Amino acid sequence: MATLEDHLAAAANRRGETDPAVADAYQRVADAFEAYEEALYDAYDEVTPFVLYDDVEDERDDDEDDDEDDEEDDEEDDEEDEDEESDDDSDEEDDSEDDGQTGGEEVRPVR
Repeated sequence: MATLEDHLAAAANRRGETDPAVADAYQRVADAFEAYEEALYDAYDEVTPFVLYDDVEDERDDDEDDDEDDEEDDEEDDEEDEDEESDDDSDEEDDSEDDGQTGGEEVRPVR
């Protein structure tokens, strides 16, 4: 509990974004949590619902998520391009089948 209270005090008295006192207190909380969870598991085969991520893992996960999003966007773009191409092809086919008689023309609404 004292570790959490120290972290709270450091955060409340923060002197800028990169205050080393906050970073140190954060690390002490992380270390205490890992020790607690390990002891809890060893004694009772139990875990907490919390997961600690280090900054490197967070950045790696974010990069992977961004890559997956980019791939999904590319796939969607490809599908849209294919749809547009098939629409263009069907327009060309319609025009080539038009024999000049009004009965065979496709009527499209004006937008």
